[in-house]
Amino acid sequence: MKSQNIPINDIAPLVEIHDYSLYYFIALVLIVTALAAASIFAVIKQVRKRKISIRKEKFNALRAVVFSDPKHAAYTISEIGRFFASDNERTHKAYQNLFDRLEPYKYAPQVEMIDEETIGYYRLYLEMIDA
Repeated sequence: MKSQNIPINDIAPLVEIHDYSLYYFIALVLIVTALAAASIFAVIKQVRKRKISIRKEKFNALRAVVFSDPKHAAYTISEIGRFFASDNERTHKAYQNLFDRLEPYKYAPQVEMIDEETIGYYRLYLEMIDA
């Protein structure tokens, strides 16, 4: 009977294979994180830019109110002016004062023209929110 332990001469020993998959995974995670951060930064920048333009649009609409129709003017000033009332305490008080002065022009079927004192408060409010 022959021995089971035959020497093998032509087979090379096991070679160590370097595994770089962990490094590839870390690089991929870093790249994805950098892209996500850049995307979030771009979206935040656009939102801030849009927020400023909405404010400008509302201010221009508030400034362009025509007093020939006092009822419509009173409703428009009250509606758009509310947007700026939350800026600070001073603008909130000015808006509340203007809102109270515009109230008689809103709820009656026939209203007279808005008086100069109320228009003066309206102009003062415009100056406060423009500054």
